Amino acid sequence: MPFIDSKVSVKMSEEQKKELKARLGQAIALIPGKSESWLMLDLEDGQNMYFRGDDSKPLAFISVNIYGSENQVAFAKMTEELTKIYGEVLGVEPDHMYIRYSATMDWGWNGGNF
Repeated sequence: MPFIDSKVSVKMSEEQKKELKARLGQAIALIPGKSESWLMLDLEDGQNMYFRGDDSKPLAFISVNIYGSENQVAFAKMTEELTKIYGEVLGVEPDHMYIRYSATMDWGWNGGNF
């Protein structure tokens, strides 16, 4: 039950959204037990974002939320991959994105909790 919430300052084309969806679907498998079959995405583009008081470069804030426990090794691999994806697809430089991870045992779906 992973959820990736992505906010970027640039406006995305439909092709970029589709490429992000596909590549994020592959990348989530870097976290053991996670797959695209349970992945939910929110791709928010055109956000008014500032970093260091500046909005002149593409920015990204990516939040990866998972059901289960933390896995620092997998999260490190995921950070490398997310940095690559957002750089290649949207031109966001590595030092202009933040990536946050949240793991929880409290997750609801289909009218109940796991």
